Amino acid sequence: MLNNRTRIKALLASDAVNYQATVMGWVRTFRNNQFIALNDGSTNSNLQVLAELGKFDDALLKRITTGACIKATGQIIPSLGKGQKVELKADTIEILGDSDPEKFPLQPKKHSLEFLREIAHLRFRTSTFGAVFRVRHALAFAVHQFFNDKGFVYLHTPIITASDAEGAGEMFRVTTLPIDGSAPRNEDGSIDFKEDFFGRSTNLTVSGQLEGELAAMAFSDIYTFGPTFRAENSNTTRHLAEFWMIEPEIAFCDLEDNANIAEEFIQYIIRYAMDHCREDLDFLAQRLADEEKSLPQDKRSEMGLIEKLEFVVNNKFERITYTEAITILQESNHNKKKKFQYPVTGWGMDLQSEHERYLVEKHFKKPVILTNYPAAIKAFYMRYDEGCEPGRQTVAAMDILAPGIGEIVGGSQREERLDKLQQKMKDMHIPEEDLWWYLDTRRFGACPHAGFGLGFERMIQFVTGMSNIRDVIPFPRYPKSAEF
Repeated sequence: MLNNRTRIKALLASDAVNYQATVMGWVRTFRNNQFIALNDGSTNSNLQVLAELGKFDDALLKRITTGACIKATGQIIPSLGKGQKVELKADTIEILGDSDPEKFPLQPKKHSLEFLREIAHLRFRTSTFGAVFRVRHALAFAVHQFFNDKGFVYLHTPIITASDAEGAGEMFRVTTLPIDGSAPRNEDGSIDFKEDFFGRSTNLTVSGQLEGELAAMAFSDIYTFGPTFRAENSNTTRHLAEFWMIEPEIAFCDLEDNANIAEEFIQYIIRYAMDHCREDLDFLAQRLADEEKSLPQDKRSEMGLIEKLEFVVNNKFERITYTEAITILQESNHNKKKKFQYPVTGWGMDLQSEHERYLVEKHFKKPVILTNYPAAIKAFYMRYDEGCEPGRQTVAAMDILAPGIGEIVGGSQREERLDKLQQKMKDMHIPEEDLWWYLDTRRFGACPHAGFGLGFERMIQFVTGMSNIRDVIPFPRYPKSAEF
């Protein structure tokens, strides 16, 4: 039987010695023709495998190169080396897969993140990405556990849709029609999508929210967790063309309930990662601290990574309205000294990332829940607030802003009143016939309900301290890049 191995993490976690074990993994280094640093991905720590001098053929030893995959069986003994309690004294070593040292690009030295993106198929084998993707796994598991324990139903919403939930229009089209100009056309020259596979224009989803609302009107509490797509030509450290979203939809829930659940959810999944990935987070915290040493003092984080995570988990989030935020920003020295790239022009403006980060990092120095945005800058499905000043109509929307990255959650109470929803759709030129099924939820047993979306990769960025979102998803998709 091949898979009778013991994971390296389990071996290193135990003090037991003088027993036989088999390990399999990839060689990180091979020193002095006798000390193999072996890693199997279960932990960032390597197991030292001792190949006694004179015990193994030279031909075999020459094949033990960085990147090679080996199987080693032997005795677990106390280690005399620094940094490990035990090591494996090999009786047998088998090469499972060779690695040409002249061609293997991951030699034991420091590589830039930009270079590692070019070899994303191999970067999992580095300590940094090993830590990042174990944390990603833990956070994903925590997402399901949180909602499952609360009785939510996990719903798979479609990846191919005919609706644009956000109204942004930046979507990837899905079609089987020819792209050489020979696609069938209507009399006005537009493409006739009735001849397409689905008989209509379709695209990759930007959100599972609308379909999620349908299910919430039956199950009360549901959540989706899946890939979403934006054809946004944005080359920033915060944007991807393909990313994962967590979107709960909750019946009998208002804006305050929504904010409470979102805050509890964020704190829960961060706490889970801290409880189950402490070794990886400590490694990433040290990596971040080393990286920031080269930055000017005013560009460095005021808190270390672990300190920041503990602060978020152990403190209530600040809650303010959009109107209060505009006043804070307008009166800030930052604005008065014209340090914002985008000036704070006043009520009604759409806040930029720099404004969100100022509120979080400079003013409150903690996560912020920003509520009650102007209706004009928010989506059609958000519920109108009552009793607004003339010209200052707001909606029951909320964003959660986090240190380092700005918006991490966007949500709202949904407009359950049919007449008001129809009027908003008319005002925003959204055809009712395209969303007849969505309006049916307001015709048959409507109820107050709310929900939010959390960008999973931005959450991973926050928890790991990675500065570029392309480094927290296995195979990043962004403009001019669809490799691997």
